[in-house]
Amino acid sequence: MDWLLDLTPDEWTAVRLSVKVATVAMLASVPPGILIAYALARGRFWGKTLLNGIVHLPLVLPPVVTGYLLLLAFGRRGPVGAFLAEHFGIVFSFRWTGAALACGVMGFPLMVRAIRLSIESVDRKLEAAAGTLGAGPLWVFSTVTLPLILPGIIAGAILSFAKAMGEFGATITFVSNIPGETQTLPSAIYTFTQVPGGDEGALRLTLISIIISMLALVASEVLARRLGKRMDVE
Repeated sequence: MDWLLDLTPDEWTAVRLSVKVATVAMLASVPPGILIAYALARGRFWGKTLLNGIVHLPLVLPPVVTGYLLLLAFGRRGPVGAFLAEHFGIVFSFRWTGAALACGVMGFPLMVRAIRLSIESVDRKLEAAAGTLGAGPLWVFSTVTLPLILPGIIAGAILSFAKAMGEFGATITFVSNIPGETQTLPSAIYTFTQVPGGDEGALRLTLISIIISMLALVASEVLARRLGKRMDVE
């Protein structure tokens, strides 16, 4: 592992920024991910098919298209971006927060799908039993449904994190490739491949990206198994 010591300060900055962006994107996506997954799994309303299509659209659109749409909407001149910048001082375009937004959007379908499948596998008789004992819908969800779908939430969150770690097209289109501000691991690797003698640096960052993603997936599997065993015991 001595090759880790050979990383330059700029490379370490790209690593830290990638982890930061992926973590923020993942955490910010969990609450809306649970809400939308529950609506798609249990809800009966007009436009459900449309909502499902919109949620999964980033999976089928070219990432560059997604990034461009984000730029149109959340850029300084976009309707949402201009409103947020003027009234709240929040700027996404060409900032690390924009990278987190792009990564969150790209990983959101994976999170929603994992949580939705987990919700659909819950035995609704357990929820009905809690309801007959006088528990309200929110209390039933908090005490019965949520614990049962925790493995799905963890799996979805980790998939979102891994997707964010590898996101390139939407990020570079929306926030460009600014060292120290928006240059994540994929962007840094791309930069190395474009300069003579950059193969060694690209390889180092590629190995780090693989290690981080594998650790995240292993952690997800371990946590899901522990939660599953705990619920089986209870």
